[in-house]
Amino acid sequence: MSIQYSLMALVALVWGSVVNKRMTYYLHMAQLEGYNPTEFQGWKQHHTDYGFNSTHRGAMIFGILFCVALLLGQAFVWISIGLMALLLMTWMQPAEEVKKPLVMTGRAKRLRIGWMQLTGFVILILSLIGFLFGGMKGFAIGLYLAFVLTNGLCFYSMLASVILRIPFENKINQGFYDQANEKIKSRKDLKVIGITGSFGKTSTKFITGTILNEKWNTLVPPSSFNSAMGVCKVINNDLKPEHEVFLCEMGARAMGQIEELAKLAEPQIGVITAIGPTHLETFGHIGNISKTKYELIESLPCDGIAIFNYDDPNLKKLADKTFKEKVLYGIDSDPAILDLHAEAIQVSMKGSTFDLVDKEGHRAACQTKLLGKHNIQNILAGASVAKVLGMTLEEISVGIAKIEPVEHRLQLIDPGTGVLVIDDAFNSNPVSSKAALDVLEAFDTGKRVIVTPGMVELGEEQDAANEKFGEYIADVCETVVLVGPKQTEPIQKGLANKEYPQDQIHIVRTMTEVQALLGQLLVPGDVVLFENDLPDSYNE
Repeated sequence: MSIQYSLMALVALVWGSVVNKRMTYYLHMAQLEGYNPTEFQGWKQHHTDYGFNSTHRGAMIFGILFCVALLLGQAFVWISIGLMALLLMTWMQPAEEVKKPLVMTGRAKRLRIGWMQLTGFVILILSLIGFLFGGMKGFAIGLYLAFVLTNGLCFYSMLASVILRIPFENKINQGFYDQANEKIKSRKDLKVIGITGSFGKTSTKFITGTILNEKWNTLVPPSSFNSAMGVCKVINNDLKPEHEVFLCEMGARAMGQIEELAKLAEPQIGVITAIGPTHLETFGHIGNISKTKYELIESLPCDGIAIFNYDDPNLKKLADKTFKEKVLYGIDSDPAILDLHAEAIQVSMKGSTFDLVDKEGHRAACQTKLLGKHNIQNILAGASVAKVLGMTLEEISVGIAKIEPVEHRLQLIDPGTGVLVIDDAFNSNPVSSKAALDVLEAFDTGKRVIVTPGMVELGEEQDAANEKFGEYIADVCETVVLVGPKQTEPIQKGLANKEYPQDQIHIVRTMTEVQALLGQLLVPGDVVLFENDLPDSYNE
């Protein structure tokens, strides 16, 4: 009997090691999917090689058969050894490479504990049932069966834990939300600017912050802190009495989320940078995107000010129906209509110069390190906010000259190897991808190389957009590196439409392969554009 106890303890140890690894992996994926049960399930459907694959299913089936064999009186020792081997097979399965590491936040820790409680409950119940009906032999069978099921169904237990914790997490989040909202309400002196848009909102936030810091102490949240909980964290932890202006970036993946953020931050000024086909998988169609972004304008107070990019045809429609005070900016629209526009634009490999002109005809010469014409539109958004708050065009021009490139958004990097890198790896869409290629086209010192997995999360429009993207690439690039054979099929089709040379197309699966390939392809004078990065949990 002591041998049996020792074997049971050894099986438990192996099970613990294996299931801890798998649980941590699923916790990581759940975090990357925002702890959203629907999106977590969607991740599994697209990641069968890493989620619940044939090895996991086979190990569970054979494990159950081993438990049946044990019930029928077969050799306990060999069944225990066989069960450990099956568990180790699932432990040896390769994990998916993910660019963003697991962060053990309070919610992640609570979810981990919740999963452990649920798993422990299953083990306890099955072991007790086995003991009640079969004594120690029944206990061993129940214990082994629990090990097999909790390992095999690890994804589903994590999904159940996510779902079960939702009411508790909502209560915790509501506390953070209320605390942040009360802090905002107590700051009657604070100017809050809400910034949203399908793209350009993060760049516009940093651009606006640089300009406004010429005159006011401005709180600019880091990175893409644009969800309700992200904004709450910034307000609760970072908003200080000395801050005079708060720039609140507002992101959304579903209708109602901008309204939620607007109620939280209570902006007096609202900026919409663009309306485009991003997150169509969750929004359904672009009409829903327009309605969602417009929630910011609808949430402004009666004396609030709405700022629109009037070059965007979808935004033009929203601006024309807005009766609150509004400011229109643009480059290509009729200057007589615009409150602020850019003239005499000169775009080069080193940045851009332009004249900033208001409706009254006042102008100021400006220069910026930022690449691309579309970044001038983002600068116009920031300049519009500054003008509303009372800055002169000359003051705004000084701020514009100090704007630094935003990380991963057309960021020019010179690593000192003679090869220039344009890092535009943060999210791509049909407008920004074309703008990035326009920037790349301005470089003529060597080969123009693009590395891209294409655009994602565009719903039904994704394949057509990527095919068009492939056609644009063919017109600009001498070498093409595509990440993901299946993902990039529409781009390959677009390249074929332009009869692009097949020997100049390289298809790889991972960024590790990209680095090795670029080491062979690039020579001094070349410039390489990294266009878009796939979602954190993506792997083909």
